[in-house]
Amino acid sequence: MTFLADCPTRTGLDLVSGTWTLVVMHALRDTAKRPRALREEIGGISAKSLNETLRRRERNRLVRHVKIAEAPPRVDYHLTELGRGLLLALDPLAAWVAEHESELPT
Repeated sequence: MTFLADCPTRTGLDLVSGTWTLVVMHALRDTAKRPRALREEIGGISAKSLNETLRRRERNRLVRHVKIAEAPPRVDYHLTELGRGLLLALDPLAAWVAEHESELPT
């Protein structure tokens, strides 16, 4: 099987690649959050890595930011419908990992 640049499998893997992508998306699964709240919830992610992950997923239309006009101004991030659909598609993978966790290398 050949995986061309425009192959759906490669496109799908590109959407979920990155150390923090799925962790960030899962943290946004139920509600919009500010970057600081995301960093506190996730733990171990630098501000730079979080910002890069959010920007990359915004370009992929999986995450969206909303500017809130307050004093001081704030930005909330949330999953788009496309992002929610991707997480739903990955639920079986998460179940498989949980089932085989003891067999998988860490």
